[in-house]
Amino acid sequence: QVQLVESGGGSVQPGGSLNLSCAAFGYTTNLYSMGWFRQGPGKEREGVATLHTGSAWTYYADSVKGRFAISQDNAKSTVYLHMNSLKQKDTAMYYCAAGYSAGIRPNDFRFWGRGTQVTVSS
Repeated sequence: QVQLVESGGGSVQPGGSLNLSCAAFGYTTNLYSMGWFRQGPGKEREGVATLHTGSAWTYYADSVKGRFAISQDNAKSTVYLHMNSLKQKDTAMYYCAAGYSAGIRPNDFRFWGRGTQVTVSS
């Protein structure tokens, strides 16, 4: 019923910036939460940033506070992740997720994109 497509991943140098986009297709009217998760090599999937559609509420992992920002367009069909001051530890596959209720953990989200790779290296 809902499809999510990420874009904007790539390779950047430490200290650089990168913007990710997630376009939602299908029955998106009742989506309440959208967010970004990431999974590095040999690590568990972790929440990066989450928002509630139509509100100012946001959640950020401690590791990205002050460096990353999540936002959405006026039509609420696209969510963005603005990443600044990137570090090597930010290297991971980044996934867009959406759900019908509030949540910050992977199991709280029903729909998932295929992911986009972010690599930070000099």
